[in-house]
Amino acid sequence: MTATVGHSRWLPFPDTEGGLRLYCLPHAGGSASAFRPWIGRIPGVSVLPVQYPGRETRLRETPHVDIPSLASELAEALLADAQDAPYAVYGHSFGALTAFEVLHVIRGLGGPMPSHLIVSGFSAPQSEDFADDAVTDEEIIALLRDLGGTPEQYLTDRRILKMIMPPLRADLTAKVAYRYMPRPELDVPILALGGIEDQQATYDSMRGWADQTTAGFGLHPLNGGHFAVLEQPEETLRVIAGALRRS
Repeated sequence: MTATVGHSRWLPFPDTEGGLRLYCLPHAGGSASAFRPWIGRIPGVSVLPVQYPGRETRLRETPHVDIPSLASELAEALLADAQDAPYAVYGHSFGALTAFEVLHVIRGLGGPMPSHLIVSGFSAPQSEDFADDAVTDEEIIALLRDLGGTPEQYLTDRRILKMIMPPLRADLTAKVAYRYMPRPELDVPILALGGIEDQQATYDSMRGWADQTTAGFGLHPLNGGHFAVLEQPEETLRVIAGALRRS
């Protein structure tokens, strides 16, 4: 797949709100629909949720099981979509790690860099432990219960589990296989959003993202746990909008 032909598959929900484009990368097992309610909510910003292969509108496609290949394809797709328009990249949890690698790919390609990298729900990659994570169905279900954000009926319905488990397992496999590589810091401001009750990516652990940029760092607390950004969209979007206005 080339980016010029296939980038629209990555961006299933168009938004013509404004000139600046905000690409939103979902959590492990997540889909573009997680950010669909954000569309049209930030004046002057086009919110563009990203769809990974293997879910929703791309259900028949094989999901990636390693972050480098996912980041490489997605970087080309975002560059093809943005062209000369200003843009920012936001990622939640697994999406934060993927977004980080996407920016390194874009820098390697010599492409225009985003105005901001916005992350939530994921500790700075240089301090994260990637080796120990859920891999069996039982461990994955237990992890989802611990994180919250997934209705209990989904976790006990075999038909629903059959749909959500393959992309979720693929994303977790990619995360476990990931190995952080020290590289020069990004010349892009980083804004981190941290749930003060998040037990997976603690608020204090989000401070480590400051070491990944030479262009300024901000950390904003949100009441709630791992999915605070989705559970409190008004506050989340207010903070993101403020950061983008300053870019």
